Amino acid sequence: MGHIGENIKKSRIELGLSQAQAAKMLHISTPAFCKIETGQTDLNVSRLLQIAKVFKVTVDQLLNGTPGKTASSEEVNILKAELLVKDEELNKLRKKLIDLYDKLGM
Repeated sequence: MGHIGENIKKSRIELGLSQAQAAKMLHISTPAFCKIETGQTDLNVSRLLQIAKVFKVTVDQLLNGTPGKTASSEEVNILKAELLVKDEELNKLRKKLIDLYDKLGM
């Protein structure tokens, strides 16, 4: 996923934005944005779409780095599988959180 961060950084620089400015446009903290660019944070689809919209580029450009290059179907399938795993993890965490609130009587 590191190459996606590099592509995001390239798009940000092409717009002449600092990391702080980009983070503000995305309504996240500067350290959170820095982690996206360095590949320390896994992106979900909605964040990827948000970045593409704010930076006025296609998701394909963020994924592949060039507008003409498209991901292979194998790459797309791998990314879809990774997204499904992350969505399942999120759902489990949400359920745990709800259960904790229930136990606390909130």
